[in-house]
Amino acid sequence: MVELIDLARRVVERAQPGEQIEAYVARGVSTHVKAYGGEVESLTSAESFGVGIRVINDQRQGFAHAGSFDESVLAETLAEARDNASFGEQDEWFGLAEPDGVEPVDLELWHDALATFAPDRKVDLAIALEQAVLGRDPRVKGVRAAVYADSAGEGAVASSTGVRVYGRATSCWLSVSALADDGTETKIGGGIDVGREPGELDVEVAATDAVAKAVRLFGAKPVPSQRLAIVLEPRVAAAIIGLAGGTLSGDRVLKGRSPFGGRLGESIASPLLNLVDDPTNPASLAADSHDGEGLACRPNELIVEGELRQFLHNAYTARRAGVSSTGSAVRGYRSTPGVGCQALSVRPGSGTHDELVARVEVGLLVDSMSGFHSGVNAVSGDFSVGAEGLMIRNGQLAEPVREVTIASTLQRLLLGIEAVGADLEWLPSGTGSVTLVIGDVALSGT
Repeated sequence: MVELIDLARRVVERAQPGEQIEAYVARGVSTHVKAYGGEVESLTSAESFGVGIRVINDQRQGFAHAGSFDESVLAETLAEARDNASFGEQDEWFGLAEPDGVEPVDLELWHDALATFAPDRKVDLAIALEQAVLGRDPRVKGVRAAVYADSAGEGAVASSTGVRVYGRATSCWLSVSALADDGTETKIGGGIDVGREPGELDVEVAATDAVAKAVRLFGAKPVPSQRLAIVLEPRVAAAIIGLAGGTLSGDRVLKGRSPFGGRLGESIASPLLNLVDDPTNPASLAADSHDGEGLACRPNELIVEGELRQFLHNAYTARRAGVSSTGSAVRGYRSTPGVGCQALSVRPGSGTHDELVARVEVGLLVDSMSGFHSGVNAVSGDFSVGAEGLMIRNGQLAEPVREVTIASTLQRLLLGIEAVGADLEWLPSGTGSVTLVIGDVALSGT
């Protein structure tokens, strides 16, 4: 078996005088099983591997990648990266990351139990998930998709600036969409559960969640336009939090494409909100010991008690901004490093989901939002999306609602947070969120 760190090291040792070379090498396998009608509808297993080589010379950058570890191919890829650099535009901020003295956190992200989990047992899990959904409520007539999926990957980064790092991780998850029919309309509800090995997955958790969401919106209709509180369950809140995190990258700030540029040290959210990007937290499936340039990952406190504390940077954006990298380079072997959130999460507050709902006099429990691509402007913060869910009256869940629109701005939504729950939930993406209550939001209906 090819040792990835040795391969990366051999590439960078070919650096010529005045030249910087970085090699990013990755290899992974994934499985996706879909069950339908008590049988396997599809089973796919895929392997990917490759190397990306970056060359910087005379303030010019070149990049090339290949899906092979063959020595002759690596030599050709390095030559191509050098050639691309010779045609690149000069940029005084180009340069590879250099070790910054931050010690990596020792994380146990690889579980051998996943590697030894037989394909037929993966199939059994997907089929069991489908059956668990069908046996819960007579209104549930079918399952759109009952899925078991997993991934096991490893990667290495080496550079002529002294970076030499290697890491590996496993992850798996269950997801299911339940189809419910009451004779007049059909509804769909989704459920998930995540872990690092199959033994951490719970079919009951995913099935119960999917059925509950599928049956609770029968008879939904629009309500009159009004201003009210909205309650966002963790998965829905994650969409808002992810949007906020995306605006806090150094790249977007430097390009003038963030509504929070130039606002470090200011209060941009409710004092109840604490937002952190922490790849050293093993609870996140996106956890890692090093970023895409080989610097040690570290917790980055983005918003602390509502105050904007920092932006995320890789080596390039940090140089341009006159700061240090936050270890936030993100990439695959087919690309140069970008910058962004890796394991974004909300620090849990207090109260269960039900307790937070009970405190709301008039509000909407948002079950889902639609239209993010067309209804959200991440540059200005303008926010207008479709929503459906359940009305809340005097702390009790009431009639189901659909075909309404939530309109605000990202800035107002963050400032309007009135409660942060303790019910932290991790998603397959690696994002963690809790129930959020946001007050005084415009709802457009009839």
